[in-house]
Amino acid sequence: MIQTNRSYNAIVHQVISIMLQNRPFDAQLASSTTSNPWTTDSVSDILRSVPKFFFQSPRSIGRQKGFRHRAPLKQRYLKQENFKNSHNVLVLGPAAYRDTKRVVLGLDKAMDFYFWVENFFGFAHDVKTCREMAFVLAKGNNLKGLWHFLKEMSRRENRGLVTTSTVTCLIKVLGEEGLVKEALACFYRMKQFHCKPDVFAYNTIIHALCRVGNFNKARFLLEQMELPGFRCPPDLYTYTILISSYCKFSMQTGCRKAIRRRLYEANHLFREMLFKGFVPDVVTYNCLIDGCCKTNRIERALELFEDMNKRNCVPNRITYNSFIRYYCAVNEIDKGIEMMRRMQQMNHGVAANSSYTPIIHALCEAGKVLEAKDFLFELIGGGSIPREYTYKLVCDALNSVGAANLIDNELHKRIRDGIESRCKQVMKVKQVKSRITKMRIVEEV
Repeated sequence: MIQTNRSYNAIVHQVISIMLQNRPFDAQLASSTTSNPWTTDSVSDILRSVPKFFFQSPRSIGRQKGFRHRAPLKQRYLKQENFKNSHNVLVLGPAAYRDTKRVVLGLDKAMDFYFWVENFFGFAHDVKTCREMAFVLAKGNNLKGLWHFLKEMSRRENRGLVTTSTVTCLIKVLGEEGLVKEALACFYRMKQFHCKPDVFAYNTIIHALCRVGNFNKARFLLEQMELPGFRCPPDLYTYTILISSYCKFSMQTGCRKAIRRRLYEANHLFREMLFKGFVPDVVTYNCLIDGCCKTNRIERALELFEDMNKRNCVPNRITYNSFIRYYCAVNEIDKGIEMMRRMQQMNHGVAANSSYTPIIHALCEAGKVLEAKDFLFELIGGGSIPREYTYKLVCDALNSVGAANLIDNELHKRIRDGIESRCKQVMKVKQVKSRITKMRIVEEV
């Protein structure tokens, strides 16, 4: 099993190195291959690696691997970006600091490899490999090539290559790239690819539209779904997307009237959802409670919190953290502590950094240094390591009152080692830099 994984990884690395060296995928290269190593997983992994090696900018080194990096909040216009690139003007957004020549090379080599394994090895592409190739074209912003590729795949004898789930995932990728108008065009072109949109496709395009603030089009699609007898009626997730987006965008506007309007729309959708018989879950409640707390509507937030308990919807740590942050921001620290104790007593969540940090900051600002120190000890006793800023804030506050000796050297060392190990675990800058250096050496050779 170990040897199989090693040979499998070696094939992926060999193909990526061939792409980086700009070697052609031709009959000579096919004849040098002793066996037919191509499977659906190997071809998919090679195509999945292309954006990481060709499309990623050098400034993305060390970023978190998860989804928590900043998403684009504006619609991108590719013609303007191409004009700026041709005139050496800085491009901001997801395409910032990209090497356009490298992106074009990755797109060409991915397409050559896709048809090379089919023509020279008789590999039959399936839904998975077709989807990964479409993702490469979308992440490389080659939209003309994307439409041409999808049309060609949908016209083949086995028309099952382009499915509704494939187009739905493609809409999600385009939305994450900031190409929301193109994602909407992909949604309307589903009939050309012999696909029928379902509720997941509608939810995905509504989410993409809300991320760039196009609420008019999102509400139009929702009204279309709400028509009597419509094939794809809205579900709970549809309303949750709009409620969450309205609450998030209310905080991004500096106008009080706009904030009130956004929250009014969110509460109106919530009541409309209840009127139609949907039972809101904890995610829906958390979105609305967080929006009310951040806009100082604590009465409405507490009303929603009571409604959760009446409907037997168990709140979680995110619910309580919204109240804790609000009470600490308005200097009602006792109520914030009461909320955290209530969460611990009811076993509705485990208090961690997100719960303790606002309380510790508020206590330090209020001059209650010893209480802040006690909560810091409680946080460490629970197995968590405080954030570096929180740790320094408590240390500075203790020094200001002449009580620096309350934290012994052993605890200082434990906290600093924990912060350092967490930074190394998140960043991993050295490994990524060495990998990119090796890639450049291979290209030069």
